[in-house]
Amino acid sequence: MSIGPNFQLGLKDGIILCELINKLQPGSVKKVNESSLNWPQLENIGNFIKAIQAYGMKPHDIFEANDLFENGNMTQVQTTLVALAGLAKTKGFHTTIDIGVKYAEKQTRRFDEGKLKAGQSVIGLQMGTNKCASQAGMTAYGTRRHLYDPKMQTDKPFDQTTISLQMGTNKGASQAGMLAPGTRR
Repeated sequence: MSIGPNFQLGLKDGIILCELINKLQPGSVKKVNESSLNWPQLENIGNFIKAIQAYGMKPHDIFEANDLFENGNMTQVQTTLVALAGLAKTKGFHTTIDIGVKYAEKQTRRFDEGKLKAGQSVIGLQMGTNKCASQAGMTAYGTRRHLYDPKMQTDKPFDQTTISLQMGTNKGASQAGMLAPGTRR
């Protein structure tokens, strides 16, 4: 079936979608409404959504009826159709057009008791390391820092409450009069 030049308008009545799921799993949608009225079209879309859920689609991959009907989120509609193609491919439906990614198959592993026991005492590299770093000398957020100039030949303070001018300055700028992000002007 041809969608036509406009993707949203071609699918809006839900007829093509119902025919699609009936092709993948015959009898999924018992009655396809051919009416041009809004309610029967929304019913077609709703029937399609129920049928793809029964077919095995994951809830986060499925668009809402208004995403298609009111042109709300056509990206989600496309995502649903690509995910449906991947699920159909996983279930063994073959076509000349290759679209969608086949779902991975579950691979169960069985380890003996000795392997499981040995694995409990190992810290995996994925957990990371701090490379001997610590928070010693860190100051609390909001603590005032004083400035000193290393060119003045004064001794560098030993505490963390002083900051060098080499670390940068705001050149006398302030945030006075700045508005919060998103505030109307």
